[in-house]
Amino acid sequence: MPRVLVADPIAEAGLARLRAHADVDVELKQSPAALIARIPEYEALIVRSETRVDAAAIQAGARLKVIGRAGAGVDNIDVPAATRAGILVVNAPSGNTIAAAEHTMAMMLALSRHIPQADQAVKAGRWERSRFLGNELRDKVLGVVGLGSIGREVAHRAQAFGMRVIASDPMLSEERASQLNVKLMPFERLMAEADLVTLHVPLTKETHHLVDARALAAAKPGVRIINVARGGIVDESALWNALRDGHVAGAALDVFEQEPPGENPLLSLPQVVTTPHLGASTEEAQISVALEIADQVLAVLEGGHPRFALNAPVALPEAMAFLRPFIPVAEGIGHFYAQVGRQPTTRLQVDYAGEIADYDCSVLTAALLTAFLSRFSAERVNPVNARAVAVAHGITVVEQRGARASEFANLISLQAVGDHGTSRVGGTLLLNEPHIVTFNDFRIDLVPQGTFLMSWHADRPGVIGAIGTLLGQKNINIASMQVGRDRPRGDAVMIVSVDDPVPESILADIRRIPGMADVLSVTL
Repeated sequence: MPRVLVADPIAEAGLARLRAHADVDVELKQSPAALIARIPEYEALIVRSETRVDAAAIQAGARLKVIGRAGAGVDNIDVPAATRAGILVVNAPSGNTIAAAEHTMAMMLALSRHIPQADQAVKAGRWERSRFLGNELRDKVLGVVGLGSIGREVAHRAQAFGMRVIASDPMLSEERASQLNVKLMPFERLMAEADLVTLHVPLTKETHHLVDARALAAAKPGVRIINVARGGIVDESALWNALRDGHVAGAALDVFEQEPPGENPLLSLPQVVTTPHLGASTEEAQISVALEIADQVLAVLEGGHPRFALNAPVALPEAMAFLRPFIPVAEGIGHFYAQVGRQPTTRLQVDYAGEIADYDCSVLTAALLTAFLSRFSAERVNPVNARAVAVAHGITVVEQRGARASEFANLISLQAVGDHGTSRVGGTLLLNEPHIVTFNDFRIDLVPQGTFLMSWHADRPGVIGAIGTLLGQKNINIASMQVGRDRPRGDAVMIVSVDDPVPESILADIRRIPGMADVLSVTL
């Protein structure tokens, strides 16, 4: 069974699911050196936010197939390094969605009604009702930065409180925002209009210190900032200054640039509400995240397609249900061309025609590239790094969709450009079985499985008979045979399915038959 290393704590339910299919070791609070020493033994690594998985650890993981992040953010994982190494990175973004959304609302209410400060005062024997005059959420403008799964849930709950929700998200369409009853606008305008701003974006190079001194200066006076996403999105020094001068009325922070925050000056301000990274800390969320990441990791180890891959092409479940049967078609095309192309390739263009063109076909392109490149590259090639390996080999990859299918309901076509011209291979799904149906100008019908002889010869009487006779003399059994030709007495291609591989010595004999151009042994 595959071996899985769990380096940060996850719920027992997730461990139990993993142990049903893999050997699981739980080693918590390892030093970087200890992780590097241990990781070569494992096919999978699961972490939360405590363990950093850097390039050195990834390079040491010679057997690693997948790194799982039990949660949403992956800023503690060097995803580009994992991609170069062909290691899939998966996360569990939906398991803690409700917990994070509810915690956001709790922080918003605590901030608006001074609940932590009032609680401390009562416990200290002070009854100071007038001191803790709060603000209602009703009729306030909430600015949601990032309308992913958590941001959408927060917007939905805020609307139930009677708030008007505006949002900034460069990936969201106006149509989708309208469906959510949210007004979409640029980040700068959102800061100027919102009474409260809540952050729900990952920590990336683009979002680091997104809320900086400039953004805060442009914000509406008296704005309140809530961050239950990632530390580092807010410039804490700039926030402290804005809180001290009163331009920002308050902040609720569940995350910090450094955790624990230590002697952070924000902690000394009474208008700041803090919690110790509790966004996903509910019993329900811990179980849900653990089960979700276990399922993601096991899907990879068992050769399946995880729902939440961060560095490989993925498709929505409803799209994947349609596309999945075409993966063997794409792989068959890649394997076939890798053996019959016979020329250095500089450009691969994959065209999708028919109903399949209505979907994002990057999953299929990755499968085709993986099958093609695996025959030539000394590197580990898989859908994670297939495009990167192609670029490293000087191959340009182009994907096109939208052409109308003519003869077939759906057709995947590969055009491969090399030093000696262009080769073309087409494939489709027939009766739920992959078929190669075109090669260059020839019509063929080949199920890409088994061993074949593929010959190029003149379309004239006697050539096919001579090949069959020679194979019979050499005790090579023919299972099936088909011939394609460009025109009568022109050029022909023959595909012969045989029960056993054909030695090179027999191939050399076939090439000496009059009218033969070439013959190859192909194994698919």
